[in-house]
Amino acid sequence: MSLHLRGSHRVTLLGFLLLLASSFRWTCAALASDSGRSPIVYRSETGRISGLDPAKVGDVASALAVSKIYEGLLQYAYLDRPYRVIPCLAEALPTVTSNGLCHTFRLRKGIFFQNDPCFRGSGRGREVTADDFVYSFKRLADLNVASSGYWVFRGRIAGLEDFRNASAGHPADYAREVDGLKATDRHTLEIRLTHPCPELTWILAMSYTFVVPREAVEFYGGAFGEHPVGTGPYCLESWSQNYRIVFNRNPKWIQTGRTECYPASGTAADSAVGLLADAGKPIPFIDRIEEYVIGDASTQWLMFLAGELETSGISRDNWDAVLGPNRELRSSLREKGIVLSREPALSVSYLGFNMEDPVVGTNRALRRGLTCAFDRDKWCEFLNGRVMAAASPVPPSIRTWERAGSPFPFDVKRAAELLAEAGYPNGRDPVTGRRLELTIELGSGETETRETAELLAHFMQAVGVVLRPSFNNRPAFFKKLEQRRAQMFLVGWEADYPDPENFLQLFYSPNASPGANHCNYHSADADRLYEAAALTLDPAERNRLFGRMEDLVVADCPVIFLHHDVSFGLRQANLLDYKPHNFPYGMIKYYRLVDLDARARR
Repeated sequence: MSLHLRGSHRVTLLGFLLLLASSFRWTCAALASDSGRSPIVYRSETGRISGLDPAKVGDVASALAVSKIYEGLLQYAYLDRPYRVIPCLAEALPTVTSNGLCHTFRLRKGIFFQNDPCFRGSGRGREVTADDFVYSFKRLADLNVASSGYWVFRGRIAGLEDFRNASAGHPADYAREVDGLKATDRHTLEIRLTHPCPELTWILAMSYTFVVPREAVEFYGGAFGEHPVGTGPYCLESWSQNYRIVFNRNPKWIQTGRTECYPASGTAADSAVGLLADAGKPIPFIDRIEEYVIGDASTQWLMFLAGELETSGISRDNWDAVLGPNRELRSSLREKGIVLSREPALSVSYLGFNMEDPVVGTNRALRRGLTCAFDRDKWCEFLNGRVMAAASPVPPSIRTWERAGSPFPFDVKRAAELLAEAGYPNGRDPVTGRRLELTIELGSGETETRETAELLAHFMQAVGVVLRPSFNNRPAFFKKLEQRRAQMFLVGWEADYPDPENFLQLFYSPNASPGANHCNYHSADADRLYEAAALTLDPAERNRLFGRMEDLVVADCPVIFLHHDVSFGLRQANLLDYKPHNFPYGMIKYYRLVDLDARARR
């Protein structure tokens, strides 16, 4: 692991302590060899990891890494669809008062943080208590931490906003009482809310809410994000940024008596493909995880074909080489033992309008006309048919209300009529006689992004509008969105949890940029419906309110909804107990590898 020290006067002591830390990691590495067998090693690709501090993991790659080491009160049931949460460090799901405001968790006893020098003295990890969760949740709110995840608690926990505001400009006082966070005894946590929050259990399965020991935060200071200390099934062995990260099975998982087992839930289909064959067996099955940052899609694909990686996505360039016309795996790959999986992804991609822009933001007829110019069939064909056309923000798999389709389907004639209504007949400004020119911001300059921009420009050209692409690197792109300087932009949203609220919050005005509402959409009626749904405990009424809000958003066209993804993936035949999951955080503990000698011979 690369660790950047601050202050030369600390090098000698900290260097010694890090050597001590490495001895604890060696214990992890030696676990498999001590059992008299070769370690079971899982190899895969990862994105660039920004850090290993749960409070700061705003990207998928970092959250996946964190979830191997840290845990929270709840987790997703691995096999179950529809998705549901189950206890993790909690003994059970919370008891909730009738008004939905007080959630009480009992913690499991005998759960220990991994061994680490931060626990001065023996260096042996101590037991997790309710106070650790109070500390971790306060830390998420501490302005000095600058967490990217505070939004999950914002306005929800009684007194937490006051704690956050009090941390401005000086170190937070963690002894300060927060009415909504109480450790009523060593193993009981009480969370009091400002209003009912049906999505709280989903939130408590997110990596932002994982428990961290205060000793580690204070001991490692600014290096804490590079030196994780958790309770999870794996601990960090090494981390070379932009190259490789390695995890080993956490020996305390077994030494402290944890007897986690492969789940016995699931469906008949799961049983038919062997996913329930290991029900009741202790986990994790894998001893060591090696993940590589591979910037080139061709290199990644060749490594997968050579058996050097356990899983792979399918790039657009490789699509026809992997799948036949019926989207089934080609026989040449089946003969290698490669297995195809597919799963509807909880995501939406859209072309956004900045509602504060004087051209597109103030002219609903223009936005509607441009929406009618978008050819969904050609778009889906361009994306290899790996997507579903979107008519609204909420993916069909979690929408519980009926949606007849887009009220503004592809129709060039209607698009032209709407543009004329908007003041741009034939796409021209009648004052200047020039074609209307709009600028779309894009988050990269890669070939596929450029081809995407060309197709969108082709759609708009059919109604006389010129769409000019502006290519940015990702930081510059998001800076433009946050500063409200983009006229139009192409972006996607992946669910944080499987609830319509997580998608409709993209159109709630208090979330305007730099928040997730990057189109800066404001509708008093939509806001009232969103807020009413947030206060509603009855699921049917809550969904009715969200459905009405969705209708308003679709009618106003603050974005052109493009598609919902379908996730296609490949895996080696010797990877068992694998099921695609939209929230795979921590799920690798259920994977199993067999016949490693066969892989070595490939």
